[in-house]
Amino acid sequence: MDIKQLKTFLTIARLQSFTLAAQNLGYAQSTITTQIQLLEKEFGVKLFERLGHNISLTLEGKRLLPFAEQILKLSDDAKNAMTYSDLPKGTLVIGAVESLCIMRLPKILKEYRLRYPDVEISLKFGSRADFLRGLKANTIDIAFFLEEKINEEGYVTEISFPEPMGILSSTEHPFAQKESVLPDNLNGETLILTETGCGYRALFENILGQYAIKPRSIIETGNVQAIKHLTMSGLGVTLLPLIAVEEECSQQRLVNLNWKGPSFEILTQVLYHKDKWISAPLKAFIELIHEIKL
Repeated sequence: MDIKQLKTFLTIARLQSFTLAAQNLGYAQSTITTQIQLLEKEFGVKLFERLGHNISLTLEGKRLLPFAEQILKLSDDAKNAMTYSDLPKGTLVIGAVESLCIMRLPKILKEYRLRYPDVEISLKFGSRADFLRGLKANTIDIAFFLEEKINEEGYVTEISFPEPMGILSSTEHPFAQKESVLPDNLNGETLILTETGCGYRALFENILGQYAIKPRSIIETGNVQAIKHLTMSGLGVTLLPLIAVEEECSQQRLVNLNWKGPSFEILTQVLYHKDKWISAPLKAFIELIHEIKL
């Protein structure tokens, strides 16, 4: 097993194609195939299933995936530590929920790219559990969370500030004409929510549970744009960070309802692991998020 084989393995897993992986890495397809065969021979397992033109990881391949990511990340960190440069170079892996990628990250990533063009940025999406696990395993350098205050031991909170939330509907929805909306009003209502595992969805459902509220149905999707469009169509109501719907509210395509239920104590938080080696790319990123108002 060597680094090139693991990089090939990860590239195939990401692109789900031997051909695309060969093009991406600049190898002949026969080289790609040989590298995977050697890896499979060393472990004594099959790493990929080939069904026609479709490629997918086997159970053993899925088990190898996080270890391969850690090894490649450590390899990059070692190279960065041994290479002196006036400008940061190497890789920076950032975990972020999609809401923050739309709202907060574009400005900082654009500025970071302008200042440090030699740093390769990798964005990973997921849930609180995914990010905490990735930070601990060193497959993620730093992560942006959007939820209640995180008090997990072993993590450093670099930035934390309140993120205003809103219960929203279309202008045609009956709730748009109400002076206020109470938890009881959501009984039998259709909710359009982010996927299970989202911090602010969990808080919202906990509040509804306290009032024994039973929605008629829940439409869930991890795509914030889809949530906004479904809500604007009048299908139901949603909970989203207000910064994500500024344009739609100003254009009166969505209404921020006068919610009279418990408040949503949601924070935008930026964390890394306490034992994390602060590489030059990570140090520069941390300095920039303090410099630029998120």
